[in-house]
Amino acid sequence: MAAAPETVPATTPEPLAAPAAGAVGWALPGTFAVDQLDELVVFYDTWGFAVLRGVFDEEQLVELEADMQRAQAALVAGELPERCGTVILDDPAATVDGQPFAHYVCHITEVSELADRAARAEPIVAVMHRVIGDHAWLLDDDRFGVVYQDARPGEESYYTRIGWHSDRQSGPHLDIWPSTAFTIHIDGTSPANGFLRVVPGSHKLAPDGQPLGFEPIAGEIPVYAERGDVIFHDGDLWHSAARATDDPPLGVRRHIRGGYYGGTRLEPGHGVDDFVKNAAR
Repeated sequence: MAAAPETVPATTPEPLAAPAAGAVGWALPGTFAVDQLDELVVFYDTWGFAVLRGVFDEEQLVELEADMQRAQAALVAGELPERCGTVILDDPAATVDGQPFAHYVCHITEVSELADRAARAEPIVAVMHRVIGDHAWLLDDDRFGVVYQDARPGEESYYTRIGWHSDRQSGPHLDIWPSTAFTIHIDGTSPANGFLRVVPGSHKLAPDGQPLGFEPIAGEIPVYAERGDVIFHDGDLWHSAARATDDPPLGVRRHIRGGYYGGTRLEPGHGVDDFVKNAAR
């Protein structure tokens, strides 16, 4: 058998085992409860990603979902600061069902107390302190800091999928690294509405040889999330996002995403030229 390419990890997590007969609910490798942070950190350090379940209860998720819809509507109505929109990741002329629509709300922690509280939830901060250090800080004053995203498969969105990349590649010249990204899933994910693709262990590799398109990579796995799950991934992990296969409502994927960092904190208003658009869309 031919040896695996040097740029692809030689080993991956154990494959999913079939659930036992009559089993109700079974988790992907790397899914942990809030009382399993030690185990989560070991998995994260080894493979570069992990899923935390149980941070938010259904009542909190219902309130958060409603507040994100409020922020979307306010942005469309021109009631939020202009910086909350983005023409880099969204089409300003986007519509859904014939009505103006915003797929993104940037600076979401500035306009939503619930989003700010969610991004700073105690279990999320605890994970960040363990994987980055007690000096970890949240990037929340930048348009690519904490963002609410309503991803849909239509042509009007610039981000229905994204090619292979690592987060560090979006700002390799900055002194903010290392980082850990978090995604709070308002919707669970599946092929119907899109999902995260990762190459386990690739955070330990140089980016040389990483493709920038959508092609399959030996050893990649899907990382699915349930409603309320928080996915963490290392800033150097090779990852991409698959496009939804279904139209709305099944094809809708809503989440809040952002990142904590361990390097030098950026000055406010550090400039829009810092972002490097490095992956295919």
